[in-house]
Amino acid sequence: MNYISTRGQTAPKTFSEVLLMGLAPDGGLMLPEHYPQVNGIMLSNWRNLSYKNLAFEIVSLFAPDIPAEDLHDIVSRTYTADTFGTAEITPVRTLKDGIKIQALSNGPTLAFKDMAMQFLGNMFEYVLNKEGKQLNILGATSGDTGSAAEYALRGKKGINVFMLSPEGKMSDFQRAQMFSLQDDNIVNIAVQGMFDDCQDIVKAVQNDADFKQRYHIGTVNSINWGRIVAQVVYYFAGYFRATDNNHQRVSFCVPSGNFGNICAGHIAKQMGLPIDRLIVATNENDVLDQFFRSGEYRPRTTAQTFVTSSPSMDISKASNFERFIFDLSGRNADTVRRLWQQVGNGTGFNLSEKLPEIRETYGFYSGKSTHTDRLDTIRAVYQSDGELIDPHTADGIKVARALRREGETIICLETALAAKFNNTITEAVGKVAIPRPDKLRGLEQLPQKVQIVPNDVETVKIIIRNKLDYN
Repeated sequence: MNYISTRGQTAPKTFSEVLLMGLAPDGGLMLPEHYPQVNGIMLSNWRNLSYKNLAFEIVSLFAPDIPAEDLHDIVSRTYTADTFGTAEITPVRTLKDGIKIQALSNGPTLAFKDMAMQFLGNMFEYVLNKEGKQLNILGATSGDTGSAAEYALRGKKGINVFMLSPEGKMSDFQRAQMFSLQDDNIVNIAVQGMFDDCQDIVKAVQNDADFKQRYHIGTVNSINWGRIVAQVVYYFAGYFRATDNNHQRVSFCVPSGNFGNICAGHIAKQMGLPIDRLIVATNENDVLDQFFRSGEYRPRTTAQTFVTSSPSMDISKASNFERFIFDLSGRNADTVRRLWQQVGNGTGFNLSEKLPEIRETYGFYSGKSTHTDRLDTIRAVYQSDGELIDPHTADGIKVARALRREGETIICLETALAAKFNNTITEAVGKVAIPRPDKLRGLEQLPQKVQIVPNDVETVKIIIRNKLDYN
């Protein structure tokens, strides 16, 4: 199993090489040369496995260069009840109206990003130790990736983390989770702009080949293949928990910003998991919803991106979308390069002629949720089921309810816990006790360490140089 770039101008790489790479040298994203296929026998054998053993079976298909014994040790240390609060790791529950919710937010930072980041932290440490290398992570976060990465990598040998976030755009809880960390290998940088500005800085540094090589720059954003492959696992786990046999089909509804979460679902479906539809749920930043409805992909500027009450989805340029378009184009790298040249010059592209294939072959549909919608959904779920859901999960449930077909089983991916978004929950249901793990009580009162910088690539490079050249 080798990996190739969506832009077609990077030599094939192994899983270990791709893990440390981030963006490909040609500016593309790495994908396997082909998706491993699963059959009915494999699904039957996997149905009753523990989460860690299921993770081993799936990840091993994508990482043949990692010895089986080592991989089994990594997933066993990653997916534990101590870390994720339950032996099931990602339990599935059912609301009174029949919509199912897969809990992905019981990890250290109460967000689904922990599912992949905990794995990635252990895998990074393993590969770096084996190869005697150092890695300096440069990432961007709209709210949850940053804290999940920092909690997974804090204190890890041979790793530094430089995490960019949009100043003032995250919730108080999200900021406190990141900025309260005092570990020497964690550097928080708040950029005066939006998430897309942070993401553009990361890509600009990644595309500076000399700087990237000198300072061993990698990434933990969802452009990193190691994150995507770890996320594929919970689609299989969710399917098994929501069905009785492998002849049943399910649909997944996924709150989407950077397209990484649902990209993993796309890959699971291409592998042969019996997924009917993949439903993209956006907030007011509905670039992806517009594409899946019309075939037009028109990324927006920072000035055109809304600040919303589901901030982790305040994204107008979805990095992982390129992986899906690569598959949709018949894996034609020339086509992808041409389309992303149009994205780069601000015009975007129109693939309306591909809509039948997008829906019938790949199963993609979409919907949009607004601030009023998410408040109404949070309130309705609280009244009917007695549980509090976070704003992003509310966006997913709203869209799932709007698009559900007769007899369709829809699993909504829970992307965070309500505790991270106190203000929005209070606005929806009034003053109520919002459950929070004991270890996170008083988080917002802890001292915070962060550097606030202008939206400027060179300023970020200087911070990286100063940290690494003098350590």
